Amino acid sequence: MEKHDRKETLKVRWSFKGTIRSFKGTVRSTFISAKELFRALKDPSVVIMSDWLKIRGTLKSWTKLWCVLKPGVLLIYKSPKVDHWVGTILLSTCKLIERPSKKDGFCFKLYHPLDQSIWAVKGPKGENVGSITQPLPSSHLIFRAVSELDGESVYLSLFLVVSILVMETDRYSDKSEVEVHEESDNVANENGHRLSEESDMDQSDDLSPALKATSYVEQSQEEIVEAGEAAQTEAVSEENKGLMWTLLKQLRPGMDLSKVVLPTFILEPRSFLDKLSDNYYHANLLSEAVKEKDAYSRLKKILRWYMSGFYKKPKGLKKPYNPVLGETFRCCWHHPETNSCTFYIAEQVSHHPPISAFYVCNKKDGFCINGSILAKSKFYGNSLSAILDGKAKLVFLTRDEEYVITMPYANCKGILYGTMTLELGGKIAISCVKTKCVAELEFKLKPFLGTMGQVNQISGKICHGEEVLATVDGHWDREVYLTECISGQREVLWNPSPEMRKQRLKRRVVQLEQQGQFESERLWRHVTSAILRQDQNRATQEKFLLEEAQRKEARERGGRLWCPRLFTLDSITNEWVYKYTDCQDATCHQFGHISELQHHWSAQKHKVCNTQRHGQDTQAETSRLGQEISQD
Repeated sequence: MEKHDRKETLKVRWSFKGTIRSFKGTVRSTFISAKELFRALKDPSVVIMSDWLKIRGTLKSWTKLWCVLKPGVLLIYKSPKVDHWVGTILLSTCKLIERPSKKDGFCFKLYHPLDQSIWAVKGPKGENVGSITQPLPSSHLIFRAVSELDGESVYLSLFLVVSILVMETDRYSDKSEVEVHEESDNVANENGHRLSEESDMDQSDDLSPALKATSYVEQSQEEIVEAGEAAQTEAVSEENKGLMWTLLKQLRPGMDLSKVVLPTFILEPRSFLDKLSDNYYHANLLSEAVKEKDAYSRLKKILRWYMSGFYKKPKGLKKPYNPVLGETFRCCWHHPETNSCTFYIAEQVSHHPPISAFYVCNKKDGFCINGSILAKSKFYGNSLSAILDGKAKLVFLTRDEEYVITMPYANCKGILYGTMTLELGGKIAISCVKTKCVAELEFKLKPFLGTMGQVNQISGKICHGEEVLATVDGHWDREVYLTECISGQREVLWNPSPEMRKQRLKRRVVQLEQQGQFESERLWRHVTSAILRQDQNRATQEKFLLEEAQRKEARERGGRLWCPRLFTLDSITNEWVYKYTDCQDATCHQFGHISELQHHWSAQKHKVCNTQRHGQDTQAETSRLGQEISQD
């Protein structure tokens, strides 16, 4: 588009409303139908506007690029020639703000509110690699138009398109049935046959079938043991002592236990993916935290929520199942006060090393959490430690605040002599760069000659920059106190009293018969049933079948990389990110997605990616492991 004079620019500026209205139906249809979106991308006549814009790169320098605005996307080229494609921005994932600038022209910013990638993985013609330019940021772009009028015209057009997408998404997120569209790379057909390389390319534009929302049912009564050291100790029976000694003979101090097969009598009858959800029975505290007006009050509420995830403990010393590769778990909690729902979904994205990725979302109340945990276990002679190496990122959507959260480690002592006791230890932090507020806690192990009052102790502080605002002390499974540094006022920050426990949100799960083959409860059901019957021999047999099936699948996969179904590894941050974060409401999108595709889940589970050194395309998946497990 050539430069307009002031009169022509104003005319174009106000004509955009009519242009947007004419494309409004197209935008809606492309939101509803991915096929229509692909057609709009490929049709050169479907253009809302196009113009030269300067874009700031990661090196802070500016590059002049040709930008083409279409329904739902912004295409970027090196020149008006369409074969010089640089990248495609998915506008449905973006927010748009004007960016004041001292320089001439008009400046604005497109960004992802969760700091995730705003780029599509392929170009409008299926391009995998764009034209070479200076490096561009992954989660945002800053644009500058030559003149203020030109910039306002582009800004107005973008604003209207983004607004329409947001309104349409909100409208459809309230329905019980929604459609989830995804690029169908290597998706198995109805008969479970593999797709050839050619058919994979041909199917890339196909539309996935409409997906229904998942039905959740309230979970049955859960067991919560009393606070204190008694619930964290266990006397090993004579029969099991022999098994323990046999196991200990294979270990050396400092040895990693991730590859050691543990006896079933020390197992808690649920998956580690399930156990990670214990942190969200009081997610309503996060709903309250979002509403707090000042950063300090928000952090206090976040700290209350953080402490609420520890008082539920298994009876005795129990360890959850190590999830198998590709295993998933999902559940949700209804918030009566806000009539909203917090959803949780997790997937085992790696087996060696064992990494569990999870995503939590309540967009109505304005928060979501994305994180991953690398579980490490170390043997130290008379004790062993389970280290949860990783972090979670809590985002308050309406405030654009991100809190980085770390976790304590679990320490089991008394393995060779003394009473076997489980404790939490280590230092954790909850920090927000934007507000400069940090909460630091230390989980203290009981001293060798310590008293009962020194069990499960914690201490810490809340700071704003270098200033200490308050100190924290107490016990992580009992009362936690906060003392204001200025006033000296002392208050109860958290207390898991019987009244508070009654306020636990009711967790809802998917019925067993509606679960996919690799969802935790269904996958481990035979092991769980045997443990609950106290049939350790049968539990060991069933556990062996699962582990052997996974080893066989790993041998067949060879050197090919595993591709998780629900999470992707961000190449820049090296963090696992939920693929469907950009769905406006999680109530149907990501969770219905699993339910409706479970008929070919066993095929999907074995989707593998060849390493880059071979330069091969992604292969289709196999269902051998799923068939073996179901037969067992």
